[in-house]
Amino acid sequence: MDAGKPSPSAGKRLKLLRENLGLTTRNVEEKSKHIARERGNSEYYVSHTWVTDIENGEYTPSIYKFYTFSAVYHCPYDVIVSFFGLSMADLKRYQISLGVPNTHLFAPRGEAEADSVSLPVRFKREFQLERTHLLAEVVEKWDLLPVGFLQLLDLRKSMYGYIGLEDYTLYPLIRPGSLVQIDASQRKLSAEKWKTEFDRPVYFVELRSGYVCSWCQMDRGQLIVIPHPQSHQDVRRFDHPSQAEIVGRVTGVAMRIAGDKPLGARQVLEDRHK
Repeated sequence: MDAGKPSPSAGKRLKLLRENLGLTTRNVEEKSKHIARERGNSEYYVSHTWVTDIENGEYTPSIYKFYTFSAVYHCPYDVIVSFFGLSMADLKRYQISLGVPNTHLFAPRGEAEADSVSLPVRFKREFQLERTHLLAEVVEKWDLLPVGFLQLLDLRKSMYGYIGLEDYTLYPLIRPGSLVQIDASQRKLSAEKWKTEFDRPVYFVELRSGYVCSWCQMDRGQLIVIPHPQSHQDVRRFDHPSQAEIVGRVTGVAMRIAGDKPLGARQVLEDRHK
């Protein structure tokens, strides 16, 4: 939908909000006067005629009138503008994907603008932190939690994996306890040329005994799971697809790079191999 054009369906949704609250168009007008006076800006004012015209799809509100509708209808601003085709989630994706030359901090957000995203809040009994999992198989309950940058992820609709606390396959590139984003449409090994370990494709692999996140290659019908050289893990071979199948390519990683305990992951790894 073109956000610049009036939308009858958007107007109908606004009308439904108003009617569900028991408000008349005159009520909306009076409440908008109060907001306009407090803000010292007449742009916040919405006459009852304008309310009707917007509901009939004849006009698209300005940013100030969107603000008024959000306040009067007790509905989040991003929900109101979404009626007219503006997606705040898409905006955040653009902010990340359309990069800028200089490294910078994200602008701080006020409490009223705190973001939320679907995240797992309760896991099934069989979930073990030590093992690598697909989240969809072990999450029992999802809820909305404020997590800032993680709003880019929709964990209920996309495929994500959890790297077990005992899975050091790609350490230190991908640390135990990390969350990885998986593109399930990329299940064939890429033939692209890579120059560094950071460019090398990473895959999430399902084994008979669980999952592993690793570099991979095929050799005479076998899938070779290749660990990071510093992980001190062994290269493993599995018959494909009877013993190992590629779930998808890892396209994103969320992980901590500093812990709260004095004993770091590197020391733990060294102790494990003494």
